[in-house]
Amino acid sequence: MSRTLERTLSQHFGFSSFRPHQKEIVAAFLGGRDLFAALPTGGGKSLCYQLPALVRTGLTVVVSPLIALMKDQVDGARENGIAAVLLNSSLSEEDARAAWRQLYRGEARLLYVSPERLAREEFLQRLKELQVSAFAIDEAHCISEWGHEFRRDYRTLHRLRAEFPQVPIAAFTATATEEVQQDVVTQLQLREPLLVRGNFDRPELFYRVERKKKGIDQILEFVQRHPGEAGIVYRATRKATEETAGKLAAAGIAATAYHAGLPDARRAAAQDAFVRDQLQVVVATIAFGMGIDKSNVRWVVHGDLPRSIEGYYQESGRAGRDGDPAEVLLLWGPQDIMTQRFFIERIEDGELRSIAEAQLQQVLRYAEGAVCRRVVLLQHFQQKVDTRGGSGGGDGFDDSRKGCGGCDVCTGEVTLQDATVEARKILSAAVRTGQRFGGHHLVDIVTGTETDRVLELGHHRLPTFGVGMDWPRARWLALIRALEAAGHLQRATAVGGRHGGYSLTATGKAVLAGDVAVRLPVEGPDKPASSRRTVVETTEATALFQRLRELRKELARERGVPPYLVFSDRTLRDIAATRPMDRASLLECHGVGQAKLARYGEAFLKVLVSFPE
Repeated sequence: MSRTLERTLSQHFGFSSFRPHQKEIVAAFLGGRDLFAALPTGGGKSLCYQLPALVRTGLTVVVSPLIALMKDQVDGARENGIAAVLLNSSLSEEDARAAWRQLYRGEARLLYVSPERLAREEFLQRLKELQVSAFAIDEAHCISEWGHEFRRDYRTLHRLRAEFPQVPIAAFTATATEEVQQDVVTQLQLREPLLVRGNFDRPELFYRVERKKKGIDQILEFVQRHPGEAGIVYRATRKATEETAGKLAAAGIAATAYHAGLPDARRAAAQDAFVRDQLQVVVATIAFGMGIDKSNVRWVVHGDLPRSIEGYYQESGRAGRDGDPAEVLLLWGPQDIMTQRFFIERIEDGELRSIAEAQLQQVLRYAEGAVCRRVVLLQHFQQKVDTRGGSGGGDGFDDSRKGCGGCDVCTGEVTLQDATVEARKILSAAVRTGQRFGGHHLVDIVTGTETDRVLELGHHRLPTFGVGMDWPRARWLALIRALEAAGHLQRATAVGGRHGGYSLTATGKAVLAGDVAVRLPVEGPDKPASSRRTVVETTEATALFQRLRELRKELARERGVPPYLVFSDRTLRDIAATRPMDRASLLECHGVGQAKLARYGEAFLKVLVSFPE
């Protein structure tokens, strides 16, 4: 079986080896086992159910969240030589009947459907007439109420176990905490599933955070530094989305807005133009991008604070799916905090309000901290981080910046200020109050604020009362979040996501004793939104690579598919670097399988042979 899998991997996908965890997942799924797989964006989740569908008999049903993306998913499978069909409301009656005929004749290996359609009784009964051999749930985090993109239609998928008791179910997601993972396993009633959690680190992404000073102008400067590179700008409101898109368009950049308030046809047209390389920039609310397969997004900008770390990870992760360098920028300011708190205070359910506040605090830890950005992101997913050299630099405040090398903190772009004395003051306040109070109460103490609670508990008589009156309250709160991000403070977690008081960790005690230094970021003078240039730009400047991109676009237009489905940028770079002169050599390039060789090989070889040295 191992040789069969590797041969199929090469023939249909053009890969010489599996990515981490793929082979284990494929083998388990083929063996009839349920599974939950959390793999990072670009980790090859679709291959984990497409390859088994090629090897096993019967039909694999894929649950996909967005109708607008299904056609691209089906086109992508077909480009790799996999017989795939879709059934959704976008099909005409004639096309739907044709799809059903393929299914009844057993000609399709993959069927893509939405959770809404799968929930219909009539559809389930018709599905039972087919030889269904497996279910694959894409974007499985949508099942969980703890997830950042919860969708109620996904909760109905628990019926699959009752209606198809012998059919294995595989759940896939690019972002899920262990809490979300357990909820998904429970909701889908997975039986002794294989649980796989990949490495959530995205080494190809460079993470940068900047204070918002000129707003839209900063975004424009950033985009202008990435000429011709596809990217996504996320804004918090529809108004900001429209204004930003207008600013970019006025500067001659092919950009458009995308949000839930626009007509369906306009949104569909924007997404289609973007995936087909006819549009450089989409400026969107979080309504855009879930499950997007475009591999050559070179950058993502968040023009406002995201709502959660999990959402930020997935949204920023839409850059660099092909594994080549990409850049991520987050702009934020005090106004963002006020805006989010405005909406949080209007959440009627107390538990949901507490969860939203906790999510805001996590985002602020990321934005304000002096710790390696990767450390904060990976810790959110309960992933162990080697801070001795892999991700982060020791305690996260090391001026030598021996960290990941892929974020503004570790590369020395962030200016730091010594805050050891202030850190010892706040840590002392935590110890003297029994290590059971939250950040706001501790700040009340050090700033000398005589609240009712401070007076009631007698904390105004503590030696630390009023020792920090020279710092503004916001700075103290930022310090507490930074201490938590660095692992010097930890919070107890109560039921429902609420947080208890802060307590000192072993390293926190070392800070208090004066053995470990602490530094905080300070705001510097205005600077360009990005001075970093990626490897991609140098590669894309070559004449051969540009010619191959032009050819790819021509072929994609003829077939009516997005260019990245013909060949990824990574494949074009490999072809440009190795300059294969025959079919056998072209087949050895990354991402070139038998199906694509037969379809596109002659056209590419013609260009390669005639292109001047």
